[in-house]
Amino acid sequence: MANLIIDIGNTALKAAWADGVTLGKTFRYQGERTVDFILSITSKVKPAVMVISTVRELSARSLSLLENECDKLVVMAAGWSGCEETAGLPEYLAPDRMASMVAARYLFKGKSCTVFDFGTMLTIDFLDAEGNYKGGNISPGCRTRFKSVNRYSKSLPLIDTPDVTEQEGTSVVSSIGSGIIQGMMFEIDGYFRLHPENMSVFTGGDAIYFAKRMKNSIFVVCNLVLIGLALIADGYDKRDS
Repeated sequence: MANLIIDIGNTALKAAWADGVTLGKTFRYQGERTVDFILSITSKVKPAVMVISTVRELSARSLSLLENECDKLVVMAAGWSGCEETAGLPEYLAPDRMASMVAARYLFKGKSCTVFDFGTMLTIDFLDAEGNYKGGNISPGCRTRFKSVNRYSKSLPLIDTPDVTEQEGTSVVSSIGSGIIQGMMFEIDGYFRLHPENMSVFTGGDAIYFAKRMKNSIFVVCNLVLIGLALIADGYDKRDS
């Protein structure tokens, strides 16, 4: 029986069926009826283990409904105490960051890593070659920066993420686009120089956008969080079998 893994983030829900650590069919949903969407996935096939990483609080009724859809329900929310797969990771990490670290340990075993997650926030996390967590930073993500420029100014527009940027902007629109994108690239390059020995791993919604603009050698793993959740689900599945 396959496992179902779900990441409920700030802007979207991402889910996938997983056979061990191999991801199968994936789903994406943006909306408020997250539990109803999950129930639509499990309406025909029930998972052995369902692992949910969530930034949203799930009601007692929702948890009861989800428990009936699987043999084992694991909900990773704020303050989650962790499991064997997350050993050594601090409890203050958001569940999705925990899952990313679990996946990075597995995929890049024996290598020190800098993991960049390009989402609503830009998170940067560091692992040494033994898989020990060395800390991490958080700053606003790409679209969050564009929205902030518009929200906290009286006259600057909200613009789309540009396909092409100039070194120096020549209009208000290009100045915003270049300022934000060039600024993030300088920020990323600073982390490259801070830990030049580390492998650089990009994940999250804007990972490919920035990967195309980097001169350094990097690895793009778009489903890093889901892979980590699959590893956690597989761990529970094996322990319970």
